[in-house]
Amino acid sequence: MPLAEPGSEAQNDVAPDVTPEVARAYWKKTSNLMFIVLGMWFFAGFAVHLFAPTLNTIKFLGFPLGFYMAAQGSLIIFVVGLFWFAKRQNEIDEEFGVQED
Repeated sequence: MPLAEPGSEAQNDVAPDVTPEVARAYWKKTSNLMFIVLGMWFFAGFAVHLFAPTLNTIKFLGFPLGFYMAAQGSLIIFVVGLFWFAKRQNEIDEEFGVQED
């Protein structure tokens, strides 16, 4: 059984023309974005938790800030970061003409 119906192939199977200079500029922006997101993940996943005892002196919604960041804050940062990453990557793709249809 085929995975797709006959005749349902994508209409545009041609790869966009991208010069090596444009490809390098695209990869530079994409890799910079990747490193920024990895830095955000490291900060939210490790750095905040290392300072949790110090952050516990600050109260947020009645909870110690260190506890709140460990329980909820890091997850919120991760989810917001994922949506921001997807939006920014789409903008980069459109800028270089390699966006998905």
